[in-house]
Amino acid sequence: MYGISGYSNGYHQDQQQQHSSEEKRGGGRRRRGGRRSRHRHDFGVSDHHHQQQHYQNDEKQEQKSPPSCTDFDMAYFHSYAHVGIHEEMIKDRVRTDTYRAAIMEHQSFIEGKVVMDVGCGTGILSIFCAQAGAKRVYAVDASDIALQANEVVKANNLAEKIIVLHGRVEDVEIDEEVDVIISEWMGYMLLYESMLGSVITARDRWLKHGGLILPSTATLYMAPITHPDRYNDSIEFWRNVYGIDMSAMLQLAKQCAFEEPCVETITGENVLTWPHVVKHVDCYTIQHDELESVSTRYKFQSMMRAPLHGFAFWFDVEFSGPANSPTNNPIPSLLIGTSNNNHMDGVQKKKRANPNEALVLSTAPEDPPTHWQQTLIYFYDPIDVEQDQIIEGSLTLSQSKENRRFMNIHLEYSSGGRSYVKESVMR
Repeated sequence: MYGISGYSNGYHQDQQQQHSSEEKRGGGRRRRGGRRSRHRHDFGVSDHHHQQQHYQNDEKQEQKSPPSCTDFDMAYFHSYAHVGIHEEMIKDRVRTDTYRAAIMEHQSFIEGKVVMDVGCGTGILSIFCAQAGAKRVYAVDASDIALQANEVVKANNLAEKIIVLHGRVEDVEIDEEVDVIISEWMGYMLLYESMLGSVITARDRWLKHGGLILPSTATLYMAPITHPDRYNDSIEFWRNVYGIDMSAMLQLAKQCAFEEPCVETITGENVLTWPHVVKHVDCYTIQHDELESVSTRYKFQSMMRAPLHGFAFWFDVEFSGPANSPTNNPIPSLLIGTSNNNHMDGVQKKKRANPNEALVLSTAPEDPPTHWQQTLIYFYDPIDVEQDQIIEGSLTLSQSKENRRFMNIHLEYSSGGRSYVKESVMR
């Protein structure tokens, strides 16, 4: 989409990306906590001295043509030009320290090798890879933050090693395969923003056989929650406002507070059961069509008597070895139930046990908080559940037809003989 005719030190700049579509719908909504509307879509590059071409490599053209860059995409990329989003991510010490630790833990795979950083942002992960001894790093980002990333690279005297590419992964060209792909692609509820698709594209276009992807796997969890404080603050408040009965506001308050998913922080005390695995992602094998719709059926047994206010979602990512490495063979442990489609999808997990001792970045309620927090889907009215009462139903997450970076959520749930349906959009 972007005609790039010139560059220096591998840096590609497209003046057309000064697009004014930040005001168009679909540009990175900043959720509570400011987190990004992030799908940094990246692009291929040519090597140091090869002029960029428009995705027409005969060997790779066997794959489907890349999706066109829409106005929604442009607005999304534009939102990532704001320094505040990157400041929030970098200041998340759990996130950034875990990525740095993963890079150093896999230094033997990175040293002297070619790395691609998909959605590089300010370039910090690319710099970590250079510090770990990478021979060359292709830092790709479609947002104008690539301008600053290039300056950061030069300020750290790494311009000969880190090549900043301004464009989508789907569009750029490079003249060599890469040994390692690293990306911080996870959105709220793991799949929001659809950035994983860019990692898949980069993997299929450039990753060598047996190459390394960091992170290597991801798992999305859900669990029923009780959160009376949140409900009281948003809803019960209206029953008595300075001695005035304002309960006529209750229905509107419920719609405004709970119509869309909320990004908030809860604790393990809010969670009523062991979590259920919604989706397990193997970054070495997952395909684009798997991201269009994810469905699961769940069955929980409440561990306490409490009002059920909704469901919480969180995720883990694991930094394992290359696809052909014996260490990259996760063995589910301490699991309850049977799987449905993928080997871990649809099960309940008592503990996020890690039998391979691989490094894990977790956004679970009982772990140190991250900027992802947890994603909560609240009911308009709580359901009283007893200890051992069954909560069951189904969940479907699908990419919006209007804007694939949005997520449609269809949630069916029943308990105590009553059934309900909740539909919402994460935008």
